[in-house]
Amino acid sequence: MARVSDVEASKTSDGEDSEDTVSTEDLFAESEIAADYLEGFLDVIDSDGDIDELVAGDRPVVEIVGKGLNRLIGPNGATLESLQELARLSVFRKTGEHSRLMLDIGGYRANRRKELTAMAERTADKVLKTGRVVRLESMSAFERKCVHDVINATDGIESESEGNEPNRRIVVRPADL
Repeated sequence: MARVSDVEASKTSDGEDSEDTVSTEDLFAESEIAADYLEGFLDVIDSDGDIDELVAGDRPVVEIVGKGLNRLIGPNGATLESLQELARLSVFRKTGEHSRLMLDIGGYRANRRKELTAMAERTADKVLKTGRVVRLESMSAFERKCVHDVINATDGIESESEGNEPNRRIVVRPADL
């Protein structure tokens, strides 16, 4: 089942500013291309899952829902990230354009966003109370974006990413340092 969402976003889920304006129809076409690729992938590995194509904010999204999808998520979402890159490549192959497609499997990203929001709020409180810098564990671009959103909405503290992938992490500090 396909649906289009009009959720607004000023930045992408992986922390990039959106510079190019692409029509909703083009974004939806990207999600359909990726969904077709992922459907074929699920057939090859003999796995069941319902696939939804949609547009959320300014990016194409594909969601795979169903039971027994944990092996498609992998440890800390690593397999999910790899499948997302393969789906993006399938879009590139058909369109010649890089895609900012977001893939979610079994609601993993939605659940992870909630966990990261709670962790970021605890970190913000700690930095505000102690006045000390806190370095967080390495995170994916999606995870860093979730944390930066919470920190940036909190007065008196700021955050930045440091390091190189896959060891890129967030540093949270009082704004006056």
